Amino acid sequence: MTQVYATTGDDVVLLEEIAWGWRVEVLLRGVGAQCLAVDPSDERYLIVGTFDQGAFLSDDGGRTWSRAETLPATRVLSVAISPSWRVGGRGVLFAGCEPSALFWSEDGGRRWHEAVALRALPSAPTWSFPPRPWTSHVRAIALSPNDPGLVLVGIELGGVLRSTDGGLTWADQRPGCYLDCHALLLHPAASDLVYEAAGGGVAVSRDAGDTWQPADDGLDRRYVWALASPPDDPTTWFVSAAPGPREAHGPGPHREARPNPAGAAQARIFRRYGSESWRPVEGLPDPLPSMPYALLVPPAEPRTLYAGFRDGTLWRGLDLGASWQRLPVRLDAVLALVAAPA
Repeated sequence: MTQVYATTGDDVVLLEEIAWGWRVEVLLRGVGAQCLAVDPSDERYLIVGTFDQGAFLSDDGGRTWSRAETLPATRVLSVAISPSWRVGGRGVLFAGCEPSALFWSEDGGRRWHEAVALRALPSAPTWSFPPRPWTSHVRAIALSPNDPGLVLVGIELGGVLRSTDGGLTWADQRPGCYLDCHALLLHPAASDLVYEAAGGGVAVSRDAGDTWQPADDGLDRRYVWALASPPDDPTTWFVSAAPGPREAHGPGPHREARPNPAGAAQARIFRRYGSESWRPVEGLPDPLPSMPYALLVPPAEPRTLYAGFRDGTLWRGLDLGASWQRLPVRLDAVLALVAAPA
């Protein structure tokens, strides 16, 4: 049976397909949940980042939680668990925060180490998140499936930064990247291939994030938010895009914890095969009235694309988005989706 975890801006929810439909279970309530990650080698091991309450950890699939009390940040907008840097059988935890900082833990969240060289980069004084221009944050983290030292982070708004020694030292804004980074994906089946979704478009790297080139051909909307790819097929990619941030997030200040439900997103989900141009998927309303904040191809369902929307709806695209069905699920919002490893 399909199991997918979601964050709603407040709660962490388990969505489970059962014989007669879908079961929705709130696992962690009212914490301002933004992002989450599952250990690629242990489906019971989870980390959740929140808007103002730091990070929460579970080692039993979300049945019980403990707060990462020693994490020296309360606003956590990206989390990741390394598939290749393992200590004691578990992946090292990463948390990306606001103001922009990156922390990692090798002991299950008891002690955290800061990547202090990140904040010392020459470009750091220029980082700025437009709705709150006095600050910025680590919006995206990408970790290598086979190189424990390779860490990529995306700053909103500050570009893609790269470390090859686990976060001790950093290369500043990589050539060709977009500065308004929203998502990064380092492909598990092609370890040098990375995609960036950003305000401005899509960029691709074929040297593990060192240099980047635009990959926007076919996109008629350039405010790109989410991305996904089948874990066994690096030639197929999906992104969601809107004409701009106002359409994507609604009028008024963009506050990640509670997306504004007003307004029409005028959004699309695009698919790309190999060197072909991006093309909108068919079978969904066109344009989409709500922004797809989360895209997911689960490891156990490599031919299925899940799309979670700002208005709390969830759609499933079969045969890599060739046909779509709206699932009988309605949450407050869907900010992130993750699935357990296959």
